[in-house]
Amino acid sequence: MDRLPPLTALRAFEAAGRHMSFAKAAAELNVTPAALSFQIKSLEEHLEHPLFRRLNRAVELTEAGRALLPGASAGFESLHLAWRAARRTTETNVLNITAGPAFTAKWLAPRLFHFAQAHPEIELRFSASLRIMDFERDEVDVAIRFGAGQDEGLFSTPIFDEWLTPMMAPSLAAKYQEPEDLYHATLLHARDVTDISRQADWAAWFRGAGLGAVPSGGPQFSQPDHAVDAAIAGGGVALGRVSLTYGALAEGHLLAPFPLALKTDSYYRFVCPNGAEQRPHVAAFLDWVLEEARDATRFNEGRRVVHVKDL
Repeated sequence: MDRLPPLTALRAFEAAGRHMSFAKAAAELNVTPAALSFQIKSLEEHLEHPLFRRLNRAVELTEAGRALLPGASAGFESLHLAWRAARRTTETNVLNITAGPAFTAKWLAPRLFHFAQAHPEIELRFSASLRIMDFERDEVDVAIRFGAGQDEGLFSTPIFDEWLTPMMAPSLAAKYQEPEDLYHATLLHARDVTDISRQADWAAWFRGAGLGAVPSGGPQFSQPDHAVDAAIAGGGVALGRVSLTYGALAEGHLLAPFPLALKTDSYYRFVCPNGAEQRPHVAAFLDWVLEEARDATRFNEGRRVVHVKDL
């Protein structure tokens, strides 16, 4: 009796138990209700015990059915995930990537044409989300993650450290030439969910610069890239993150006139399942990301980057 019953019979039972309806299960599996009922009946014969109580206009699970359903559902979900993972290994021209919305918009997207020119055979698909996605369930090949956490059981390599410093449009840089001048500036505040926003704020930068209390007021943004956009427009001075302002700094839309910058334990890293980093299209993307990150470090020159815990 330990021999497993046919997979089709288990699939019919799982669908019926999940919907608690033979008609809905039959529609999902694209079979007739009679065919589905036959499969469940054969499963009950295999078990030598009923799995459902057939009521007048409904069904309910027996004790045996309630014991079987969770494991059957989990088993089919595991099979589904394994099948999708196997299919992804055959898609050598598709790379599914997840990264934060601001990082995707400000760092990845503006330079992707470089990668596309070098690797026209690879199709990139992005999911911009702050949610930590599951590589199997969410069908993701690569994640660019930011934070201080560890990536247990995964391949993980640093891309670059993040730092923040006052950034402003050239018109304001001519007006605010010394740190003390920021007392008279409109300060833009970003209150996102990362620890770098909570720890490396204007109060920390003023403290590191040997200034007093931060002036009150100033617009607050829930996304750091929105504060950057406001600074580019001349709406005030942002405590800009280098990862989100690289393009604006390179093109002269923003200036970072003061040498003091702040960092925390958070950093950007390239993460993928162990072994996936050796797949040709993943390796190509990793090499490209690291090369682009090396170019971005030119804004570190002459910068005094201080960890907030040392202030």
